[in-house]
Amino acid sequence: MPHHRCKFIFVTGGVVSSLGKGITAASIALLLRQRGYSVTMQKLDPYLNIDPGTMSPYQHGEVYVTDDGTETDLDLGHYERFAGVSCNRNSNYTAGKIYSAVLAREREGGYLGKTVQVIPHITDEIKKAVLSQAVDGIDIAITEVGGTAGDIEGLPFLEALRELGQDLGRENVLYIHLTLIPWLSASRELKTKPSQQSASILRNIGIIPDILICRTERSLQEEHFSKLSMFCNVPLDAVIEEKDVENSIYEVPVELADQKVDELILKRLKLPLNDLDLDAWKTMISRAVNPSGPSVRIGVVGKYMGLRDAYKSIYEALSHGGIANDVALEIRGIESEDLENGITETLEGLNGILVPGGFGYRGIEGKLEAVQFARERNIPFLGICLGLQCAVIETARHLAGLSEANSSEFSPGCSHPVIHLMEDQKGVINKGGTMRLGLYPCLLQDGSVAQSAYGSSSISERHRHRYEFNNDYRDRLQAAGLVCSGLSPDGDLVEIVERPDHRWFVACQFHPEFTSTPLKPNPLFRAFVGAAAKHVSE
Repeated sequence: MPHHRCKFIFVTGGVVSSLGKGITAASIALLLRQRGYSVTMQKLDPYLNIDPGTMSPYQHGEVYVTDDGTETDLDLGHYERFAGVSCNRNSNYTAGKIYSAVLAREREGGYLGKTVQVIPHITDEIKKAVLSQAVDGIDIAITEVGGTAGDIEGLPFLEALRELGQDLGRENVLYIHLTLIPWLSASRELKTKPSQQSASILRNIGIIPDILICRTERSLQEEHFSKLSMFCNVPLDAVIEEKDVENSIYEVPVELADQKVDELILKRLKLPLNDLDLDAWKTMISRAVNPSGPSVRIGVVGKYMGLRDAYKSIYEALSHGGIANDVALEIRGIESEDLENGITETLEGLNGILVPGGFGYRGIEGKLEAVQFARERNIPFLGICLGLQCAVIETARHLAGLSEANSSEFSPGCSHPVIHLMEDQKGVINKGGTMRLGLYPCLLQDGSVAQSAYGSSSISERHRHRYEFNNDYRDRLQAAGLVCSGLSPDGDLVEIVERPDHRWFVACQFHPEFTSTPLKPNPLFRAFVGAAAKHVSE
C-alpha cells in the first residue's frame, strides 16, 4: 500500500463516450496544482491492444508519445498541456497490457498452480497499476477510466477502483462521475434519466460517486440539480454543471473553479484549502479569445482531415503559437489526396503550410505538391516527421536532379531512396512499440533558423519513426540548398532541415507538438506562426 499521504481521485464516464473525461480530469489536475499540490495522472483503457501504437487514427485519434517513449492515448496530451504533469509508461495501462502481464506471470509459474481469474488476479494487476502512481512527493494521483459505465470490458477496472476505496480507506479516495444530460429538441427539455441510470450502474458495482459532473449544451435548472442529487445519491453541492464552453477548451478549468470543484475535492479528501492562482492561465485565455493581431491562415495538409483528433496535438500546438504571437488563427484542414492531380486552389491564400507526420503511401504525392507550393511561393512551411521526409523528397526531385527520388517505405526498389529504413530497424519484425520512440537530443547549427527559434544550440524532442534521411545523399541535397541544421549528437541522424533562401522553411524528424503547452508554446510552432503572421503583413 502507498503512504496515505497520497490521495486518489478516480474519474469515470457515463451515458456515452467522448464526453471529455480527459479534459475534465486534466482541468481538475491544473486546479489542484495551482493550489500547491503535486499531482500525477493516468489513463486506464479497457481495450485489448497492448497500446494504441498500431491502431488507426480512425479508432482513437492520434498516438501520443511520452518522454520515455511510451505510445499512449491522446488524453495524455491533455494531461501534459493542461496540468503540466510529466507522463510516462505508468500513465497509460490498457486491458491488453494488464492481461499480458498476468498471463506472462502464469507461464512463469508465478501463481503456483492457482486458477488464474479476473478476480482477484486481473483486478489485483489493475490495482498495482493504479498504485504505481503513488511515488514519493506525489500528493494526489488522478486515474481516468476510458469507456462508459456499463461496458462489459470496463467491469474489471471499475471493480478494481471499488476495491481500492476499501483498501485505502474512503478518506483517501474520491470518485468523480462525468455524465451527459442530453437536450431533446423534439420535447425541448433536458433529460436526467440517462445519468440516473449510469449512476445506478456504478452503485450496483459498489461505487457511489462523490461528485457528479454533468456535460450539457444548455444550463441546468434547479429541478435538474435536485433530481440528480436525489437519484444519483450525490450531495446537492456536488452536482456540477459542465456546459460546453464558447471559445476555448482552456476555459474549462476556470468554469470548474467558479463552481468550486477543487474546494469540494480538497474538503472531501481532508486536505488544506491553499490559495488558488489562475492569473497566468486567465491571461492566456484572454489572449486566445481576444487576440489583437491579424488573422493568420494555416493549412494543415494530411490524409485524415475529416478526423480532427488524428492531429490533436498539431492543432493545439498551432493554437499555442497563435497565443504566443497574439494573432487570430484560422486552421484549414486540407486532404492531401485532393492535391494529387495538381489542383492547388485550396492552398491559395494561405499564410503558412504544415505537413504533419503519418505512415503509408496514400496521399504522399499530395503532400509533395504542398511542399513544392510552399517552396515556390515563398510561404512559411513547417514539416513534421513525414513532413521532413516529404521536404527531402521534393528537393531531391525538383532541385537535385533526382526525378525518381522517393522513400523506401513507399517505393522499396526506387533508384534514389533519399529516405530509408533506420539501421537499427532492419531486424525488427513486430510493429508495436518498436519504432524510434521518445526523447532524444539534437544539436543545432549556429546561425540556423532552428537555433534562432529555440534560442539554444542543444535541444531534446520526442520521436516516433522508422525511416530517416539517407546520408548517402546529404552532400547532393545540401548542394541543392537544403541545409541539415539539426543533427543527433553523433552527427549521423539528420533531425532538422531548412532552406536559407526561403522566408521560413523548416522541417524536423521529431514531433515538437508533443512538448507544446498553452503557457509555454513549443519554439518551432511559435516561430512558424510568427513567420506566417509576418507573411500576412508583407
